[in-house]
Amino acid sequence: MSDSSLPGQWSDHAAVLFDLDGVVTPTAEVHMRAWSAMFNDFLGREDAPGGGDRSPYEPADYFAHVDGKPRYDGVRDFLASRGIDLPEGSDDDAGDALTVRGLGNRKDTAFNEVLEREGVVAYPGSVALLDHLRDLGMPLAVVSSSRNAPAVLAAAGLSDRFLTVVSGAVAEELGLPGKPAPDTFVHAAEVLGAPTQKCVVLEDAVSGVRAGAAGDFALVIGVDRGVGADALTEAGADLVVADLAELVPSEREEQVN
Repeated sequence: MSDSSLPGQWSDHAAVLFDLDGVVTPTAEVHMRAWSAMFNDFLGREDAPGGGDRSPYEPADYFAHVDGKPRYDGVRDFLASRGIDLPEGSDDDAGDALTVRGLGNRKDTAFNEVLEREGVVAYPGSVALLDHLRDLGMPLAVVSSSRNAPAVLAAAGLSDRFLTVVSGAVAEELGLPGKPAPDTFVHAAEVLGAPTQKCVVLEDAVSGVRAGAAGDFALVIGVDRGVGADALTEAGADLVVADLAELVPSEREEQVN
């Protein structure tokens, strides 16, 4: 798919709002591994409370219940899908606490350990689009459900590309509901001083695409990293690409436009 599939031109828009994991960086894969390790350890424990279905956690569970959501919401939604009832707990619960927030904190620790050990390199196509938008002087934001978004951007060497980062921690501090509600994207647009009707949203998760579709945004672009183009379209994506390089105009297209 070439840039001709993008309605209008990038310069027609006022700002671009990026999800992070799976859109700019391949850290969605790290999140997937961390969720799988945490949930399967919990499900396999004979002393685990809460009843419910204890069959192994699968990749399909990630896309159906966890992907793109704030961490504790992902824990709650997955446990609910299995009929497992755990106490909520508190934010400072240790990772071995058998509570919603304890499990979420354990997953967060596992993610940070992988990030520190392996680092992260952004998708080349995403960097190409960031370069193009920088050349246009386009204001950019990251809108991520992850509390780790600033650390991921720093590890990828991209912190200076974005005027604001609305992470899970920022959303919690401001009392903003997470995706699939549109509020975090709307807040990012407000920080950039851009009307939502002139902003483009880039998302790889169904919950994130739904958040974009629920807001009054000019365009919601789905990035298919495994969810499936049909699922992203059904969630409300106006356009689906496999890589952000597809959204960078060629020299010929730039000359024509």
